[in-house]
Amino acid sequence: MMSLFFPLLFVSVLCMNSFSGVQGRKWKGEGTTQNLESIVIGRCYDYIRIVNPAVGEKNCSQIWEAFKNAFINKDPCSILPKDYELFINLTLHTIPPNKSLFWENNQLLVNSFADRGRRYMSLGDTLFGFVADFLYWCGQADSPGLDYESCPTAVECENNAVDSFWRMASITYAQHSSGVIHVLLNGSADGGAYPQPGFFADYEIPNLQKDKISQIVIWVVDDIEGPDIDSCGVNTVKTLETRLKTLGYDVTCTDNNKSVMFLLCLGNPDDSKCALASNAQ
Repeated sequence: MMSLFFPLLFVSVLCMNSFSGVQGRKWKGEGTTQNLESIVIGRCYDYIRIVNPAVGEKNCSQIWEAFKNAFINKDPCSILPKDYELFINLTLHTIPPNKSLFWENNQLLVNSFADRGRRYMSLGDTLFGFVADFLYWCGQADSPGLDYESCPTAVECENNAVDSFWRMASITYAQHSSGVIHVLLNGSADGGAYPQPGFFADYEIPNLQKDKISQIVIWVVDDIEGPDIDSCGVNTVKTLETRLKTLGYDVTCTDNNKSVMFLLCLGNPDDSKCALASNAQ
């Protein structure tokens, strides 16, 4: 009798633990990144000491506290962009003229092309973007702790901690961009290179300071092995060009920019598109 009882007990405990794990996962998104505090503070010091020491001294502990207090002890579906205002104020620095690089649907390519701010300074190359890039986080209502099990996605609620952060960061980035503005779009993206709704369409274009901008340069680059869905002058890119020109900007557009194609071809040297990269415009 005992030999039958213990296996049944073991199976019952496993089932209870499995059920408990499912019950504990409230949201569909990734939970808070482990060691979030150490990562944010470490990235802050990495940025001000190595990546871009020209920004000067920043209090990385205060930056972490401002970041955390934007969403801790709050309903994770009730976080607003303005909740991150103190964090933005503590991390804000000058974005060099002619260095801004906006993008949609090609973050890894943008990161490589910008070269950590050496060539261009994308949002992820600013201090306020750098400390949070590729991280997940959320708190819990009436609790000082972080939720490591799950966080809400944009589908579950619009005003989640991560999306509200990037809205505020995008608005700030656009407001402080100047000179020649560059936009790198993915011509192979499903639904088109210029998504609407999207961060560029909804938060960055409306916050560009027209009197500080001399030109907007659009680059539409296809994935090496991807389809040619969108190009300059057609589909969603035409919609973007028309919008920007209507707003009074001087706009140029180029398909498969040579410099970007060379970068893509580093990882795909034998692709037929790369054999023609030297002829790209």
